[in-house]
Amino acid sequence: MKKLFLILILSFILLPAIAQKLTKITLQNNGDFDRISFELDESVVVHISKDGKIANWGVDIYKGRDDNYNDRMEEFTGKTGYFGPTDDSAYRGKLKFIGRIYFTYYASYEDELLKGKIKSIGNTNMDYYRAYENEAYRGNIKNVGSLNFSWYGTQDNEGFRGKLKTAGTSSLNYYTSFDDKAFRGKIKSIDRATYTYYSSFDRAEFRGTFKTGAQTVIANGIKYCIRW
Repeated sequence: MKKLFLILILSFILLPAIAQKLTKITLQNNGDFDRISFELDESVVVHISKDGKIANWGVDIYKGRDDNYNDRMEEFTGKTGYFGPTDDSAYRGKLKFIGRIYFTYYASYEDELLKGKIKSIGNTNMDYYRAYENEAYRGNIKNVGSLNFSWYGTQDNEGFRGKLKTAGTSSLNYYTSFDDKAFRGKIKSIDRATYTYYSSFDRAEFRGTFKTGAQTVIANGIKYCIRW
């Protein structure tokens, strides 16, 4: 009986901690950052932009079967809530909770660049680069929980300036502005996975499309997807 009681207590403590998790980083075909994806309870997925705003969310109808590249989701019919008209102006009307996962936002009295951005999802805190930092990535996500993000700055090559540089221990590299025009700026490598593309000398219908490399890779526990 004591063991059962202990299991119930541990479940109550631990389940909220694992109920939200950053599972995926999606890049656009040209190498630009698209979104990060949080997986919540009941197959709910929340997509967050690089500046800390909710792009969209819903029930991932492909979960466990395939990668949902086209964001096809169904409406969540469970309990949800939104901040009301008397709440702080920076997050008034924004999503407050999905099921048992609560969202917080930076308030109107905080740093000007932070106002309205997501501050936490469940027990996962989020922070951002401030206005005094490099203009190529100020306002972008700096960390999600213990996962740190870095971005290429204005001092870097034009082909990857402002693009995601690292997520935790995984590095991302891009083709430079001096490379072939068909694939300059596109992703060159994610961690140990490398990519090549058909060049401007290839057939017109192939130029700039993938030649080698997987559309989806997993590096250090995070799934990376490139939208074709």
